Amino acid sequence: MDLSKIHHGINKRTPKKRVGRGPGSGHGKTSSRGSKGQYASAGAKKPRFTFEGGQMPLFRRIPKRGFSHETWDLKYHVVNVGDIDKAFNNGDTVDAAALAKVGLAKGPADGVRVLGQGDVTKKLTVKASHFSKSAQEKLTAKGGAFELVPGPKKPVRNKMKPKTAKEK
Repeated sequence: MDLSKIHHGINKRTPKKRVGRGPGSGHGKTSSRGSKGQYASAGAKKPRFTFEGGQMPLFRRIPKRGFSHETWDLKYHVVNVGDIDKAFNNGDTVDAAALAKVGLAKGPADGVRVLGQGDVTKKLTVKASHFSKSAQEKLTAKGGAFELVPGPKKPVRNKMKPKTAKEK
C-alpha cells in the first residue's frame, strides 16, 4: 500500500457550482432554475416555512381565543426561607445578587419572592420584592429582618400624545 496515493482522485472540497456560464457547463441558460415559475426570475425569495403555496395558512385558519399575560407579567425568582438559611451564615445580608452568587436565583427576573417553607436557625437580613407572611414571621422570630425592595417601574406613557376626552 502506497500512502502517497490514498487520496488520489478524491476531492475533499467540491467546487462551487458556477451557473449561467454557457451550455457547455451544464448549468447554463436558466442557471438550474427551470424555465418558468415563481422562483425562476431574479429577486424571487424562498418562501417562509409557514407558506402553503397561497392556501390560507394554518395560523390564520385556526380561531384565536383568549389572551396571554406574557407581555406584562413580571417574572420573580421564588426562594424558600429554608434554602436561604442553608446557604448563608449568621448575620449575613441576603439580596438578589447574593442569591445569584450562591445559585438560588439564576437568570434574569424582575425580583425575588421569599416563601416560608423550611426553618430558620440564623439571624439574617433579607432584601426582596415580596415576602409571604410565614417567611416574615420566621425571619423576625430569630431576630432577623426583612426589607421590601421596590419592583420595576411601570412604563411611562407618551406624554406628548394628547389625552382623549375619556382620559380627562
